[in-house]
Amino acid sequence: MRKSGKKLMSVALLCVMLVTLLAGCGGKKSETIKLGWMGSLTGDQAAYGTCESQTLKMLVEEKNAAGGILGKQIELICYDTKGDAQEAVNVAKRLCAQDKVCAIIGPNASGQCIAIQSVLDQYKVSDLSTVATNEKVTVQDGKLKEYNFRVCFLDPQQGKIAGTFVYDNLKFTKAAVLFDINDDYAKGLKDNFIKVFTGKGGTVVAEEAYTGGDTDFTAQLTKIKEAGPEIIFTPIFYQDFIMIHKQARTLGIDLPMLGGDGCASEVLFDAADAVDGSYVINHVSLVDPAGDDFRAKYASKWNGAKMELNGYMAHDAFLLWCAAVEKAGSDDPQAIAKAYCEVEVTGMAGRIKISAEDHNPVGKSGCVEQIDGKNKTYKFITYIAAD
Repeated sequence: MRKSGKKLMSVALLCVMLVTLLAGCGGKKSETIKLGWMGSLTGDQAAYGTCESQTLKMLVEEKNAAGGILGKQIELICYDTKGDAQEAVNVAKRLCAQDKVCAIIGPNASGQCIAIQSVLDQYKVSDLSTVATNEKVTVQDGKLKEYNFRVCFLDPQQGKIAGTFVYDNLKFTKAAVLFDINDDYAKGLKDNFIKVFTGKGGTVVAEEAYTGGDTDFTAQLTKIKEAGPEIIFTPIFYQDFIMIHKQARTLGIDLPMLGGDGCASEVLFDAADAVDGSYVINHVSLVDPAGDDFRAKYASKWNGAKMELNGYMAHDAFLLWCAAVEKAGSDDPQAIAKAYCEVEVTGMAGRIKISAEDHNPVGKSGCVEQIDGKNKTYKFITYIAAD
């Protein structure tokens, strides 16, 4: 009996040691809630990514100072995608497998969002995109992407805004298009603009393409000039928008251009004279007085930095993520993904309610602003319903 009792005590002691060991290792719950962010901190879209990450850092700092979320502090983990789709895949794997985040916000481009889908599926971690507008980000070939969500309008909606503005507001009937043939965002927006504009009775007199990385647009612009449009639609990003303007002015093309949301940036004012009088489509007005406090707070935090469009959208994405975490009642990635379609917030760009059918925001509108190069600011022109 005595030997048997010793054996039982040894087994019991061993069990206690194993439980203690597990609690100290994998069994221990995280003391923070980990949120991942990915975007372009270098490359042609660096201004956008920098503003996104800095806005989130500011918001997380404020939220933590107020007590955090679910009684825990938020740990924000940020990585640079370098504006590259393959690097976005690498970053997504790192966030999911190594850092074990509960969700990701970003990246700030459609091509990168589309590329990371398989990683999100593998780890069952959601991504909430800020400004990725291509349709394939959330639905492709009729199939819903389970872990991709967004807070921005889509290219069909942005195309409607662009086509409507040019035809109905400016009363132009002849337009040219200049776009990056290898960019998902550019191609999707170009197609949707043409569909709406020609559907209203307009004519696309020239459709010219270039390859991302090109710096000489003389051939395309010369053909566009010969075609005699009243406006040039440029569904591209701000760096190319600037170069195209400069070269167009050199060629004697004084037409206004209309850029998509990828063109709206404070960087444009580095070429203020060239871009003066052109237009950009946006998710939210960059000069709306309702955003004055937000812009001032950001400038104070980041040494006078100007707020980009992406800061507003990162703000709204963070609000939605917070609401989803609270709804889920935990930092479980799948519970958060489910909760995105069960909450509603009002952000800088208005009401945000994510549809369970396509993971896109319901009823988004957009605005058009004119570039005032002389005063280095934007002039609000009009809101246009996207739906």
